[in-house]
Amino acid sequence: MPDTHDDLRDDLRADCAGCSGLCCVALPFAASADFAIAKDAGRPCPNLGADFRCGIHARLRESGFPGCTVYDCFGAGQKVSKVTFGRSWREEPANAARMFEVFAVMRHLHELLWYLGEGLSPPVARQVPGELHAELRRAFEDTERLTLSGPDDLLALDVAAHHDAVNGLLLRVSALVRAAGDRDRSGRGRERGKSDHRGADHRGADLAGARLRRADLRGANLRGACLIGADLSGADLSGADLIGADLRAADLRGANLAESLFLTQPQVNAARGDDATRLPPALGRPAHW
Repeated sequence: MPDTHDDLRDDLRADCAGCSGLCCVALPFAASADFAIAKDAGRPCPNLGADFRCGIHARLRESGFPGCTVYDCFGAGQKVSKVTFGRSWREEPANAARMFEVFAVMRHLHELLWYLGEGLSPPVARQVPGELHAELRRAFEDTERLTLSGPDDLLALDVAAHHDAVNGLLLRVSALVRAAGDRDRSGRGRERGKSDHRGADHRGADLAGARLRRADLRGANLRGACLIGADLSGADLSGADLIGADLRAADLRGANLAESLFLTQPQVNAARGDDATRLPPALGRPAHW
């Protein structure tokens, strides 16, 4: 199995052309600022075409569906369509509900693979001991094997227990990487004009609308923090753990996230940024920026 950052994540990127529009059918949404209409789970979105393509994909935001632009299945859609079932829900409508249930499990497993892949990437792996690296590799391989299970086994899987086991490893990685960053930064003072939040523990904190412009958040623990609408413009989030952080409408213009931990494409897509925003190499710059 390859050790490079990109190789580990090649199969964890959504390929809508290889999927049967699972997210457009399986998931429910309510009429809101994110969706122009309401839709029940299991009912196809009216914008989904016979070819499984979105009829308004190029103008989702203008059409009142910005929520669709921030969703990512981490490649679970094409895995379920091509590997687990090998057919679409339209070809086997009696099995559609089961396929949608499997999709939810697969999406969770693929997201865990994304985080484990980051833990095994060279920039992070250099900062963890060999024993932990081996545990991460075993967890990646075990999770990957689970994704190749049949529908019955996937639906019987204790996803919460598997998540907890993987999360324990990710917590250890986070603590080590952030501690190493603290040591590297110990001889350097706070940058002029930046409020000092280096290494701060904001796990699960309510920071909605917080004024963190140009804040020094290097090595901060922002796991599960609510950062909706927060002003993080010009902030330095190098080494900050962002797993599960809610970045909807957060201002990331000019922010440095190039070396942040466990950032995902959906989080980036939900935020606001610009050409000066620095992102990890595995993530892409959203078109709406």
